[in-house]
Amino acid sequence: MTNATRTRGALGVVEQWLTAVNARDGARVESLSQEQVDIVGPRGRGSAPRAVLSEWLARSGFSSQPLRWFCGGDGLVVVEQDATWHDPATGEPQDSFRIGSLFRVDDGRVARYERFDDGVAGALAAAGLDAARDEVTRPVSP
Repeated sequence: MTNATRTRGALGVVEQWLTAVNARDGARVESLSQEQVDIVGPRGRGSAPRAVLSEWLARSGFSSQPLRWFCGGDGLVVVEQDATWHDPATGEPQDSFRIGSLFRVDDGRVARYERFDDGVAGALAAAGLDAARDEVTRPVSP
């Protein structure tokens, strides 16, 4: 498999993963994730079984609109997003801001998700990517 094929595949997996998150489709998010997923966010970091992702979807009220996509080798994908959190009971928006998300895709599944509340610059730096060099126009589904 060429690096270009891996890159297109990783972008497609992340696009599908984010679509499933927005649809609140926990089963689909799990199917697109490794058995154990490294999760890093404002409340900490750790490795968790992928079932935790469905639990997170049920309580977080998170949705996002991808704005820009970046990719590098080794399955790394960064997405700049407008993120919104809604009250799970009422659906009313609670908070929104622009974030950066760093994903690592291994063997066609998300193995790591890291959220950067300070925006895409931190996610790009953590991934070793450059905004001018590594931005792609849109993801290409596998």
